Amino acid sequence: MATLITVLKSGGRYDATWIARLARGVRRHAPAFTRILCLTDLPLVLEGVERVALRHDWPAWWAKMEAFRPGLSKGTTLLCDLDTVFTGPADQLAEPGLAAMEDYFHKGRLSSALLRWNGEELANLYARFSADPARWMAAGSCGPVPNGVHGDQVVIDHLLRQDGVRPRFFQEIAPDLLDFYDPRRDAHGPVVVFIGPSKPDKARGSVHAAWAEV
Repeated sequence: MATLITVLKSGGRYDATWIARLARGVRRHAPAFTRILCLTDLPLVLEGVERVALRHDWPAWWAKMEAFRPGLSKGTTLLCDLDTVFTGPADQLAEPGLAAMEDYFHKGRLSSALLRWNGEELANLYARFSADPARWMAAGSCGPVPNGVHGDQVVIDHLLRQDGVRPRFFQEIAPDLLDFYDPRRDAHGPVVVFIGPSKPDKARGSVHAAWAEV
């Protein structure tokens, strides 16, 4: 049984609509995920989505560190950002094996936009972060950051390197699976990833249609 986990922290631009649209895309294009689980501090009620309360009041993207909590899932688990759009067959994401999206700008570093593991394989990330969150959220705790933005994926990458764990990159495993949104073209997919300020609600053409379709 494969589980897709996403995280919705209140106070930002995302709300239940984003969960519903992500879940619809997953059910349509990646049915190998038999569970969709949302970690949130909102009173979410959506058919086919399991709500799990966040335990900590970690701000913004730091809430994603709760996805590694022990006991959330068994078997193959995928952490997936809310602004991911599915436009075609994507069951490859549910295949077993530790893997991550390679950072679009910084080769060799992982992105937490898509990160896959098995069971409690990455539970140590939660244990170490939750033991001293203020330390890890502080800029500079992981040394120099290539793009100057200190966030959850910097800490994840840093801790995994300390443990000698190097996930394979989806771009290597399945070169035609991920596609980065480019407003200069219409066709995208099967898994559309948004970088920086671009988001599905501001996308054009077929990508926006796939995201907004009722």
